[in-house]
Amino acid sequence: MLKVRLCSYYTPALRNNFKCLLKCMCSNVSKQWEETQCFSERSTIGWLEKAALYIHWPYCEKRCSYCNFNKYISNQVNHDRMCKCLVQETTTLVRLSGVKNIETIFFGGGTPSLAKPRTIESVISCVRDLVAVPHDTEVTLECNPTTLEAQRLREFKLAGINRVSVGVQALNDRDLLLLGRNHSVKEALRVIDEAKNIYSGSTSIDIIFGRPYQTQYAWQDELKKLLDICDDHVSLYQLTLERGTSLFKLVHCGKLSMPTDAEVADFYEVAVSMLTDAGFQRYEVSNFARNGAESIHNNSYWNGTQYIGIGPGAHGRFVPQQTASHSREARIQTLEPDVWMKEVERYGHGTRKIVVQSHLDMLEEYLLTGLRTARGINNEQWCIFSGGASLTDVLSHSVPLKEHMRNKLLQFDGSDTPSTKQPSCIDVPLTNHPSFSDTPLTGHPIK
Repeated sequence: MLKVRLCSYYTPALRNNFKCLLKCMCSNVSKQWEETQCFSERSTIGWLEKAALYIHWPYCEKRCSYCNFNKYISNQVNHDRMCKCLVQETTTLVRLSGVKNIETIFFGGGTPSLAKPRTIESVISCVRDLVAVPHDTEVTLECNPTTLEAQRLREFKLAGINRVSVGVQALNDRDLLLLGRNHSVKEALRVIDEAKNIYSGSTSIDIIFGRPYQTQYAWQDELKKLLDICDDHVSLYQLTLERGTSLFKLVHCGKLSMPTDAEVADFYEVAVSMLTDAGFQRYEVSNFARNGAESIHNNSYWNGTQYIGIGPGAHGRFVPQQTASHSREARIQTLEPDVWMKEVERYGHGTRKIVVQSHLDMLEEYLLTGLRTARGINNEQWCIFSGGASLTDVLSHSVPLKEHMRNKLLQFDGSDTPSTKQPSCIDVPLTNHPSFSDTPLTGHPIK
């Protein structure tokens, strides 16, 4: 088992050190792969039969000041057309993948709780008609804590949703206004209470830290409120200033002030401590769970499972078995909803870009995502992508990596079986999606 252990929240120096560590690992992977350019198809049989499914609803009521996601503001959403297109693209791409089982379904956005419950139900029914979906499969819906969406929680439950992720983001009305959120703390508390009644044990809360003018005292007060009302899962995200957002402009023109790196580090460490004291386990950099409430869907991203992306701007990673391909493809769907719908209606899908991934690409990606987690990298899963070369073969003889082990940045148990030992501290700020090629997919229908 391979694990990263950073002994404190990342500072610029630690972040640079970690980048060097990853570069060293990837270099060793490259050298090993040159010597073992084989692919064990037998080891991938079970892996190719399953996938996670992500459905992107691109519409929002308003754009938050910090958000640069693929989202669109529209008061004239054609719900019937969107529903038909989501069902059509789901049918096309699930069939193309050749998978037999969908292990998790996640409706993200945008604000998918603005979709009609019948749209959610239609997509879920479509998936169940295509492949095996166990009755207890995790089916998550992101929602905002507004009164309107709270009234729909039971309808979504009847539509097939069994887990919700509530975008609270702050328990401070001033900061909610600054972030451009359209709910109040009072509304958030009411919605969380209602969600816990309907989705008991399966209600997650998102909250952001490192906000402008945030203080340690105010943050601790928010965390106390959070622990008083939360269920069994919390996602804790550091605010990132993204170019093109209104918050980025306000900060860079000097109208708003952000906390220092040291202050943000303190915010994170305090949150980890308080959540741990409340019985939560940090199973990934930004995710905390108790009572077995880990997100199965997000874990699928980090452990290298295939995933199929449906909807405008959705990403995917899967082998299109129906084209007799043996290579995994990194895919991205057309961003703009209107253009995406036209493509789906014409071709059955709106895939705009495809990058065929080499085995080295997959290994490096698994390395980057797996090191986000407390479990680290599992040798058995690694061997699916490596053609049989174990972690010991690839990494254990590297002098630079041994130095990182001595510095307690890296834990390697030296065996070829998963370790149950948990690292005392992890923090790996990485993105889940590498850059895509600029080569567009020519609009030929997939059959």
